[in-house]
Amino acid sequence: ELGITKEDIGKKISVDEYNAACRKAVMKYTDVWNDLTRKIGYWVDMENPYVTYENKYIESVWWLLKNIYDKNLLYKGYSIQPYSPAAGTGLSANEINQPGCYRNVKDSSAIAMFKAVGHSLLEGGQPDVYFLAWTTTPWTLPSNTALAVGNDIDYVLVNTYNTYSGKNIWVILAQNLVSKYFDPKGSEADFSAYKPGDKLIPYRIADTFKGKNLVGIKYEQLLPYAVPQENPEKAFRVIAGDFVTTEDGTGIVHIAPTFGADDMKAAKEAGIPPMLVEDENGKPVPLVDLRGRFRPELNDPVFGLGGEYVKEAYLTDEEKTVETEKQKERLKGIIADTSKLTYLSVD
Repeated sequence: ELGITKEDIGKKISVDEYNAACRKAVMKYTDVWNDLTRKIGYWVDMENPYVTYENKYIESVWWLLKNIYDKNLLYKGYSIQPYSPAAGTGLSANEINQPGCYRNVKDSSAIAMFKAVGHSLLEGGQPDVYFLAWTTTPWTLPSNTALAVGNDIDYVLVNTYNTYSGKNIWVILAQNLVSKYFDPKGSEADFSAYKPGDKLIPYRIADTFKGKNLVGIKYEQLLPYAVPQENPEKAFRVIAGDFVTTEDGTGIVHIAPTFGADDMKAAKEAGIPPMLVEDENGKPVPLVDLRGRFRPELNDPVFGLGGEYVKEAYLTDEEKTVETEKQKERLKGIIADTSKLTYLSVD
């Protein structure tokens, strides 16, 4: 309503003015709440309500917290919360359930190839085996620390060719989704006749196994900009997740604990650390700052992500034009060296 961000408080608007605007917004629908309360027969003292911004309420909460702290019942932890980079603040459950908050949007998706390490489960001694993981949030890939599979889902080991590099590779994905990524005619195609650039890519299913047999396998970090602060040796391995399905994607879910409630829960239960780095004050923070931009740690010479917004929606029209030209220049260099394209396919 005020057209400001958190950083503008005390600059474009005084703290007193901001507090007054907040109080006014909180009480905007008091008459509607009172009317609904009477209609549903909710027995409360509406003449003496508790109001969360009044000192009496605030001080009572601090009193309770102090007593809880004195009894050694507080601990420090992390949880995933809704957050608005545009406003620069967290969002309450009430706010994200307002009309118009949820809408259908068009977004990029990506299939990333995570190279398995020490895959003793896989027979034949294949040198390069990759887990195919699909994500609708490619900007979270630098924060990946695990891959999730369904314990009882059937997975297959497929021998095929990399679309970009033309290399012979082995990939793992859910059996039910093979036809989504491979033309069925390719199962009969001649491997020896394949040439890079051919439309029909040969493939063969070499093995089948349950997801539970993949749990624990390690893989190479996809984008090694940073490593988890705590227990990095426990990161980058396959874990089980009861939320994994074969309705979309590849049946393998990319896990970034700092950006998803399911991700954090599954990672925590499996002992997988989140991708946190220290900021200039020594505080552990995610790889995306509070304005929705990649942190400086991601400023590599190829993609140059440091300081870039993670989603196009955060850019102004002028910024979009500038960014498009920058991306064109970067892609020229990347396409010139196709080895940089062997691990990531963006749709």
